[in-house]
Amino acid sequence: MEKRLRIRGSVEEVHSEIVGPNVLEDSVRAKVRRKNLAVFVSGGGSNFKSLHEATVNGFIHGDISVLVTNKPDCGGAHFVRDKGIPVILFPKVKDDSGLSSKDLVNAIRSYKVDFILLAGYLKLIPTELIRAFPRSILNIHPSLLPAFGGKGYYSMKVHKAVIASGARYSGPTIHYVDEEYDRGRILAQRIVPVLPNDTAEELAARVLHEEHKLYKEVVAALCEERIIWREDGVPLIQCKENLSLYK
Repeated sequence: MEKRLRIRGSVEEVHSEIVGPNVLEDSVRAKVRRKNLAVFVSGGGSNFKSLHEATVNGFIHGDISVLVTNKPDCGGAHFVRDKGIPVILFPKVKDDSGLSSKDLVNAIRSYKVDFILLAGYLKLIPTELIRAFPRSILNIHPSLLPAFGGKGYYSMKVHKAVIASGARYSGPTIHYVDEEYDRGRILAQRIVPVLPNDTAEELAARVLHEEHKLYKEVVAALCEERIIWREDGVPLIQCKENLSLYK
């Protein structure tokens, strides 16, 4: 059972319907080429694993062509070693292994990557890469940006700050990447309530659950070319069922 969200003006209609095996081969998907994806990770890679599963089971009309990490022994890197996905080390480390920014751009291009997805990558993305892939790099952040974002706000630090602030709501944000931490155009968000007696760990678990679902849905739309840009530079996601409606 899969929930679908349709928006007409300010009215949201959430309904459930049984998704049959032919839904993934609908008319929208049939018109677009399957996309190549690069994923950047620094840690365990739970969002990366979720995205990988979604490409394998057909939910996402794309394939992960390469993994980029600044920590070659992280969980994400270990996960792909038996899956035929190459791993790139970036940036350079003390022993001079790893790629420069220019070499990273060339390497990503060599895999014919269409979109870059950050999934817990903690380094600032180089300007060279942002300019080489305009409007093609997404990040997921565990708060409702612009609140609790920017340099130093990552992982459990975000959830502790949310609870300490007294905020009643949190949740993941997916945004385009620019030259600053967590400042690019917001593409999608999902609200998670902050409960009165929440610990940071409890809030983090609920937010992460929504992260996995939201990131898959957004990347599916990205690969199906269902993201359009308003004249004022705001990105919108078209509904698969009716491209004149937006999520």
